[in-house]
Amino acid sequence: MTESYVYAAARTPFGRFSGSLAGVRPDDLAAIAMKGVLGKVPALDPRGIEDVVWGNANGAGEDNRNVGRMAVLLAGLPTSVPATTVNRLCGSSLDAAIIASRAIESGDVDIVLTGGVESMTRAPWVLPKPERAHPAGDVTAVSTTLGWRLVNPRMPQEWTVSLGEANEQLADRFCIPRERQDEFAVRSHLLADTAWQEGFYEDLVIPIDPSGKSGAVTRDEGIRPESTVEGLATLRPAFRGDGAITAGNASPLSDGASAVLLGSQAAAGLIGADPLARIAGRGVFALDPQAFGFAPVEAANRALASAGITWADVSAVELNEAFAVQSLACVDAWAIDPSIVNAKGGAIALGHPLGASGGRLLGTLAHRLRESGQRWGVTAICIGVGQALAVVLENVTEVTR
Repeated sequence: MTESYVYAAARTPFGRFSGSLAGVRPDDLAAIAMKGVLGKVPALDPRGIEDVVWGNANGAGEDNRNVGRMAVLLAGLPTSVPATTVNRLCGSSLDAAIIASRAIESGDVDIVLTGGVESMTRAPWVLPKPERAHPAGDVTAVSTTLGWRLVNPRMPQEWTVSLGEANEQLADRFCIPRERQDEFAVRSHLLADTAWQEGFYEDLVIPIDPSGKSGAVTRDEGIRPESTVEGLATLRPAFRGDGAITAGNASPLSDGASAVLLGSQAAAGLIGADPLARIAGRGVFALDPQAFGFAPVEAANRALASAGITWADVSAVELNEAFAVQSLACVDAWAIDPSIVNAKGGAIALGHPLGASGGRLLGTLAHRLRESGQRWGVTAICIGVGQALAVVLENVTEVTR
């Protein structure tokens, strides 16, 4: 079998809910990310892209009918470039990369464009079709922005609690107090702000001018460098009256897209660039739906075993910060140095547009390894309804330690 590599990564800025990207359709966001990543490899003839695997968690509105293929057309790629859209909720774009890497390693293809998109602002309200025509009563519109909707009554109630309540249960289980969660959130904002100021994201983020005349969005909108633990302590709990989870220590609703170009080693000549990192291991895991926040622990452990390394070898971790509490639970379980986790900020600050987050994590990890010269990194993401994914990257640029 051959091996699969990350050649390039790019993403849009992540916008706040109803923020500067609210006027941009998700298929347009996806097209922008596609053009952005291909702009990093100008020697690549787009006709050489053998498939596009794209992630999206909603698919109920403007991102319906295979948003991956729609974005290929909107990006101006040749109509001969095929595309599929995959949905593993928050893990969709990381799943897209995993699927593509397997196809490359099997020898089916050499170059695959992956990524994902979500506009949580533009997610529609939906009306369920009535079981019989012309019902006399009212019909309730259901928001598709986040979480369970149109729940099957056969599902056990303990499985279908809100995402926030599920993580309050995690806080109880592992005795993680609110102060630790708020400290973790403040760290995310400060690290993200520092990374932007130092120019880390300039090579990863594509500016967007939504209106074409009002000025480009160049930076993630959710970053609050003025955050303090004392300030976050004043926020009310969002899910329980006596709970610990607030709007300050959870990831915000967001809009954005990410893209990652994968290829075989033999594809380097066609792409016109050397790879950044090798996909060395993959892991997938599932447990009870309400415990989804803890699922990355075993997913990452399995990815490490697949790569033939241990946590002692790992120098960089990109863990999606759906909630501060689940991130802390995972880091505690891995017993790793917290300073290697999300050193450029995480989703609490940067944002979490569901279908785009996995691609952001993978691209950020590859660039962290290139910047530091360290060899091994892990990215992991929790997924609603009890799942998680993880990928191990090996730096193939100049390794110094």
